[in-house]
Amino acid sequence: MAWRGFRGPLGLPWLLPPPRARAALPGRLSSSCSQAGLGPVPPWLLRSGAFVGGRWLEGQAAFPVRDPATGLELSRVADCGAAQAQEAVRAAYEAGAAWGRASAKERGALLRKWHDLMIENKDSLARIITAENGKPLKEAQGEILYSASFLEWFAEEARRVYGDIIPSSAKDRRILVLKQPVGVATIITPWNFPSAMITRKVGAALAAGCTVVVKPAEDTPLSALALAELANRAGIPAGVYNVIPCSRQQAAAVGEVLCTDPLVSKISFTGSTATGKILLRHAAGTVKRVSMELGGHAPFIVFDSADLDKAVTGALMSKYRNSGQTCVCTNRFLVQKGIHDAFVEKFAEAMKRELFIGNGFDEGTTQGPLINEKAVEKIEKHIHDAVSQGASIIAGGKRHSYGKNFFEPTLLSNVTTSMLCAQEETFGPLAPLIKFDTEEEALAIANSANVGLAGYFYSQDPAQIWRVAEQLEVGMVGINEGIVSAVECPFGGVKQSGLGREGSKYGIDEYLEIKYVCFGGLQ
Repeated sequence: MAWRGFRGPLGLPWLLPPPRARAALPGRLSSSCSQAGLGPVPPWLLRSGAFVGGRWLEGQAAFPVRDPATGLELSRVADCGAAQAQEAVRAAYEAGAAWGRASAKERGALLRKWHDLMIENKDSLARIITAENGKPLKEAQGEILYSASFLEWFAEEARRVYGDIIPSSAKDRRILVLKQPVGVATIITPWNFPSAMITRKVGAALAAGCTVVVKPAEDTPLSALALAELANRAGIPAGVYNVIPCSRQQAAAVGEVLCTDPLVSKISFTGSTATGKILLRHAAGTVKRVSMELGGHAPFIVFDSADLDKAVTGALMSKYRNSGQTCVCTNRFLVQKGIHDAFVEKFAEAMKRELFIGNGFDEGTTQGPLINEKAVEKIEKHIHDAVSQGASIIAGGKRHSYGKNFFEPTLLSNVTTSMLCAQEETFGPLAPLIKFDTEEEALAIANSANVGLAGYFYSQDPAQIWRVAEQLEVGMVGINEGIVSAVECPFGGVKQSGLGREGSKYGIDEYLEIKYVCFGGLQ
């Protein structure tokens, strides 16, 4: 694939997309936004090339990005391969020494400027997310604020990377501990939060002094490329932030380069457990540092002592945000027998009252499309399996007439632990309810999974709250809360849900090496 570079507005290097992309991208996005009464997205934010070494580059091959709500093509984006991935890694490596030597204050100032540009353009960035991901515009706007907050947080954390001085047992020695950037970090992100999953990783990496190569999901590359444009305008030096989009067909080859290239020191991945295991095998050959935020199978336990109305509210938020397409979404509802029937009734009523299917740009929409038809087929498979084994459909249960990627929010009762929906992560708007008798039984069911990302429970019994919080085998626990994510809090799981933590004061440690220095001959 040959690169072709151009000069754009203000003399900045950028890529001139092929004629078809120039017509499709601003037109489709602007048309969708205008129909919703929101105005157009600025053309300069709509990029279609790779961003490597501070330049916008395009190859001869391209792949389509489609609106999951309509199936219409939004753009054709550069389809990078192994050679372009290697070029991006080299650019990051060459920029690494200077970026690592920059003061923490300088790095923090540039991250803060990047944050400010995101806030200035928050509405346009949200429209891009809704167009390529499908989530309701209000959710997309919330994601942009959440995304920008990671740049703000790590801009401040850059100056809090402290070492140590350890008392020595020898009078002529001093012992120092330094923290230094690991080097080039490759960042592989999913489609469900196409902006926030990048900044949560990249903010920490850049604050620590690392340089990065980002491979966004093939379904949602436009958000990553828009962030690259803003990073460039913020003054992030050439080669520090690189983006390599690619199609599903090229993903394996690009991913292998990003995990095996000897110039890469660190890999951070968010996605399925199955893919994470493949990347871990690649990383083992050169013993790279890894962070893995993998699949979840979150339990949501409602005990007899729970405030039922609050539990229903939390259940709606936890299950149906982003149409159930989040790694911390509830996947199994465990409801104690004393309040089971009342919970089912109230939950079904709340779904009917609060959830509305539609295009993400439509006012009042709470449930947009699923990302693609494969996701819809998985939900259908889980429902068919459950019903064939005796489960009852309380609400929903089928595709919605709005379009092929839309599925009705669904509630199943009489679910057992042997059903697929109780064993696998559905990643969609399906809520299966399992009745249980005792606290011990609920914990046994919740902890039976080989993953452990998030878990939730509702109780007003203080002793029970302590017991369950400590015994749930997950990395994050929501007690009487349906949403737990926050920039200040460590995000990550246990068992096969991954390795490491993101966000919080701990997130920057994933991009730092500890160096011990013995300073002798002092007497």
